[in-house]
Amino acid sequence: MLKRPHTTVVFAISADGKISDVARSREIFGSDADYAHLEHQVALSDAVIVGAGTLRAGGSSMRVQNSDLIEARKQQGKPPQPVQIVCSNSGAIDPDLKFFQQPITRWLISTPKGAEDWQNRPGFDRVLTFETSKQSVDLPAALEALADSGIERMAVLGGGGFVAALFADGLIDELHLTVCPLIFGGEKAPTPVDGDGLPPDSIPELELLSSKTIGQEIFLHYRVKS
Repeated sequence: MLKRPHTTVVFAISADGKISDVARSREIFGSDADYAHLEHQVALSDAVIVGAGTLRAGGSSMRVQNSDLIEARKQQGKPPQPVQIVCSNSGAIDPDLKFFQQPITRWLISTPKGAEDWQNRPGFDRVLTFETSKQSVDLPAALEALADSGIERMAVLGGGGFVAALFADGLIDELHLTVCPLIFGGEKAPTPVDGDGLPPDSIPELELLSSKTIGQEIFLHYRVKS
């Protein structure tokens, strides 16, 4: 069995299952309760990972800012912030993004070619390379290496294409979805799992672990059945 971090996807979604509108606006549409929930999931994690498209859209990391959560991490012997990991086949990331000025530990997972520009440039504390025969990041190998580096729990914060690739390789354990009272519409609006779709014979089944309503939002917690 592959040794890898316990991996949890965390998303706010509209009532029609979108994570943004067709213009892929940067605005966060969840409530304060949803943000607190997201921050709690981040605080529980040793690392946060996103696809490069999500970083380009948002420009910054999702950090723990609640002092009680930071103190809880310190009491557990953890650093104040989880490692912030970007996964990118191309490595094409703007070095002027706010992300690179934030007081966090940054890792890049890429292909050998995608990592070339970052090997001799400041920005990432670690650059890890893994490649499939199709010149994309070998995700199972990457997650195995993360586990070897001490990453036991990891939160996935986007985007839909990256999450789809993780699902395709069977690398997702749980999902936290906050259903928000909005309708975005549009066939090109991004969803939590984008791409070409998963094969019918390998569609993952979920088990609902909990659901609760806070205000107008529904918080759903699923486990991916093995």
